[in-house]
Amino acid sequence: MAKIDETRRALLAAATRAALLAAPALGAPAARLLAETQAGPGPAATQGDDMTRIRFVVGATTLSATLDATEVARDFAALLPLELELRDYHGIEKIADLPRRLNTDAAPESHAPERGDITVYAPWGNLAIFYKPFARSRGLVRLGAFDDDLDPLLSAGDGRVRIERVD
Repeated sequence: MAKIDETRRALLAAATRAALLAAPALGAPAARLLAETQAGPGPAATQGDDMTRIRFVVGATTLSATLDATEVARDFAALLPLELELRDYHGIEKIADLPRRLNTDAAPESHAPERGDITVYAPWGNLAIFYKPFARSRGLVRLGAFDDDLDPLLSAGDGRVRIERVD
């Protein structure tokens, strides 16, 4: 079994090197996406003092979340507090319209959301909270993630949510 894992690692390393060598020929967007894939989650997953703690209030329930230390997450935090109408979208995520588009100029071109990710879908400008993992999607930008379990949010169904900073 160890020999198989070692062979897989060697093949993956060779494929990664080949892709990185070819990246300049792919053009800037494809090369950037490849670099993000190789580097891992990137700044969205950085822990630090400049991350913003927020809460979602659904009825009598409060859920904690943390925004990433990114420009787009700070732009979202500048909108808070917000009262939004959340609605289910395709049994994968809850979405809501934001009062304005967020600045996603410095954001990665795509994101592969996991359960609990708070994102914005840049082409539509809407907030998307994923309760199921989904494929990497162009235009999807991570803002942060829930610290608490999402079940209370899901059991509340469609409806109003208040999002505010935690002081």
